[in-house]
Amino acid sequence: MSFENKDISANEKLRRPQVEAFNKIREHYSNQGGSEIGLILPVGCGKSGLISITPYATTSSRVLIIAPGRKIRDQLAKDMKFSEPDNFYLKCGFFNAIDEYPEVSIIEGGGKSNIHDIMASDIVVSNIQQIAGDDNKWLEQLSEDFFDLIIVDEAHHNKASTWVKVKEKFPLAKVINYSATPMRSDGQLMSGEVIYSFPVVEAIREGYIKRLHAKMISPSKLVYIDNKGNEITLTSAEDIKRLGEEEASFRRGVLMSDETLSTLVELSIKELHRLRLESGESRLKIIASALNYSHCIQIKEAFLARGLRADYVHSNEDGTVNERVFAKLENHELDVIIQSKMLGEGFDHKFLSVAMVGSIFANLSPFVQFVGRVMRVVKQNAPNDLVSRGVVVFHVGANIANRWSDFRNFSQADQEFFADLLPEIDDVEFGPDGTSDRDPDGTGGDHKLVPVKITSSDGVIASELDPIGDVQELKKELLALGITTTEAIDILRKSRLSKQDQRRAGRQAINDLVNHHAGLLLAQLGFKAKGRNFNRSQDNYSWLVKTLHTKINVHIGCESGDRENLSLEQVEEAKRIIPLITDELLKELGNA
Repeated sequence: MSFENKDISANEKLRRPQVEAFNKIREHYSNQGGSEIGLILPVGCGKSGLISITPYATTSSRVLIIAPGRKIRDQLAKDMKFSEPDNFYLKCGFFNAIDEYPEVSIIEGGGKSNIHDIMASDIVVSNIQQIAGDDNKWLEQLSEDFFDLIIVDEAHHNKASTWVKVKEKFPLAKVINYSATPMRSDGQLMSGEVIYSFPVVEAIREGYIKRLHAKMISPSKLVYIDNKGNEITLTSAEDIKRLGEEEASFRRGVLMSDETLSTLVELSIKELHRLRLESGESRLKIIASALNYSHCIQIKEAFLARGLRADYVHSNEDGTVNERVFAKLENHELDVIIQSKMLGEGFDHKFLSVAMVGSIFANLSPFVQFVGRVMRVVKQNAPNDLVSRGVVVFHVGANIANRWSDFRNFSQADQEFFADLLPEIDDVEFGPDGTSDRDPDGTGGDHKLVPVKITSSDGVIASELDPIGDVQELKKELLALGITTTEAIDILRKSRLSKQDQRRAGRQAINDLVNHHAGLLLAQLGFKAKGRNFNRSQDNYSWLVKTLHTKINVHIGCESGDRENLSLEQVEEAKRIIPLITDELLKELGNA
């Protein structure tokens, strides 16, 4: 299909940054601008939705979307598939008819994808590891002009060697990079000219993300033992900050000391209780960053000791262990989740409201990503609501509270915001408790907040889905048949499965049909399933199932163990032929 340019200026269900960014993209390529560009949108500003509609700003024909991980990949695909009841196109009323939806497929391992899925798709979603892995399985099967648009989500990852492979494979494709920060975790700029950036401050004022406050801890006295065993007493915030900037061992020592940890934990709990009390929302939680595995355990212990339900996720843990922790978080069985480089892009829990900085960030980008975990709003478009607030708690000795050089890569508005959130110590007045409360750009004040009209809506009327005839007449016909509008929409949705979804379901259907016909054969022959009438080493049922599968493979031209690479046509042919093969086998066995 061709992604025709669409005018979205009148669509009130889209957010301002989505409309503005969409128009910037269309303008850029209409004026024959460079092929690779970048756009920066803070967490919560609708980046995933914008990615869904981006192809319609570029007049492309086939699109590759690269996500940083499996979770984001699957969510992006759901946003665009008609078969998903909460897809983004439906929520924002982007299409007038069902047949306008693009065909979407996912590249994933384990035999769940094949080349037929990709060839039949308008949009292909993958993570970088799958599309450009070590074996280059997919790249080798595609021509250089197969994709004319590549969209990269969280593009601060895109300097990896695998990403270079993709760009070299499709040299003529337009490339659009999206990110919440203009930098990679190593401080390097993401690729492409940045043509649009939506400031954090604006996102706060419009209620897309939480209003952020910072709590900075500065002890009146800190006793430090250096690497040589010398005891050093520091009595000013300036000295603590300076030593934190100069000595990595000091930074780690500060964060791992029981004294610092107690202060950070107690202040974080205090802020959590305050936010819960003032907002009336008891599900608000703390997210804490840790230096390493042992530090995760140390922080967990500190919170448990103070009566909070805490647990951690870490790459050293088995995947199922981490998943159980995530499940507890989603079920509100935790007050605190602790992470060490585990909760990056794709992690989204809107009830996280306090970010305790217990680790060291070498540059601004990963810090912004971590803070982004508490930016998601509980209530959309409600900047004045007391629940729309987040707090960042950190220690002056951890090399967090200074204006880093990579500020220059942010927009001027964001530079000012983060400079106020993370100020120079000289600009801070500490209270009697050794803390400072920062309210960047006065976003906590009502006079700075801009009221926003709510443009999103829950629920979709039938006419938005219905491409055929008069809606009222259709409703009457459905009513006469005893079918509600909701049920009809569900029927339509299920009938519009992607080809990839159909193929997967079809492969399972082959197995189900074979099992069913093997049972019928046994009944017709009068043999028991566990008997060994056909083969001494295999029971009757297993032998029949294997034999049927073998005959099916011969008929459709499929090697044993290669069902994952069947085309949709082969799947349908296999289903069609199963009863005929069963009849033939019955005759063979009867004659024998």
